Amino acid sequence: MSYNQTNINLTPKLVKGIIIAVAGIVVLIAGMAFVRPWYNVWSQEMEGKAEFAKAEQNRKIKIEEARANLEAEKLNAQAEVERAKGAAEAIRIENGSITPTYIQYLWVRQQADLNDKTVIYVPTETNLPILESTRGLTNQPAAAK
Repeated sequence: MSYNQTNINLTPKLVKGIIIAVAGIVVLIAGMAFVRPWYNVWSQEMEGKAEFAKAEQNRKIKIEEARANLEAEKLNAQAEVERAKGAAEAIRIENGSITPTYIQYLWVRQQADLNDKTVIYVPTETNLPILESTRGLTNQPAAAK
């Protein structure tokens, strides 16, 4: 059995380089062992500051939304007061009496505000609308007619 033996020429310069490389790696590992905990603490501190800033911003947003809602409610209340004043003035003009004709007028005016204007209900003398009894018949198939 023969195998090749290679002669590694270990010069003092090569040995010195290897020792320096190994020492550098050991120093690097030791340095990381001390630096890493400090980095973790610093990183967590920065994350905490970022979360605090985000929470503060969210709080400010909620406050502004609440102020806007308050302002809207105040304006809605003012509008309701003005509507009530208008209704009171209308009743005063009618000498405090509301007639059935006026109630029908108000009902018809209310119908104008509806989005679906294809259906018209006509109030009767008892203030009940006439229902569309034939509306369903127009949607039947041609064979059924």
